[in-house]
Amino acid sequence: MTTTLSIPNDESAILARAVDPSNWKLTPDAAQALAELKLSDEDKQRMDELATKARAGELSADDEIEIDNYRQVGCLIELMKSKARLFLRNASV
Repeated sequence: MTTTLSIPNDESAILARAVDPSNWKLTPDAAQALAELKLSDEDKQRMDELATKARAGELSADDEIEIDNYRQVGCLIELMKSKARLFLRNASV
């Protein structure tokens, strides 16, 4: 017998549930700090270097893994920032 999940369990669905603002016990200051998260200047510079190598077709296998790591972290940061902004918007109502 096959069981079908009614709730999607891919990485993005699990992460979205994990950072659902209704589950957060945040202060407005903590939510504001999350909303202001960003990568360091060094990380931005490294991403630019990797992008330049990618455009030139010069990425190594390790570079591709590194780009994927930056992509995943970037998505996580943007999701957390979005959820923090939603929390702040709802807290001010």
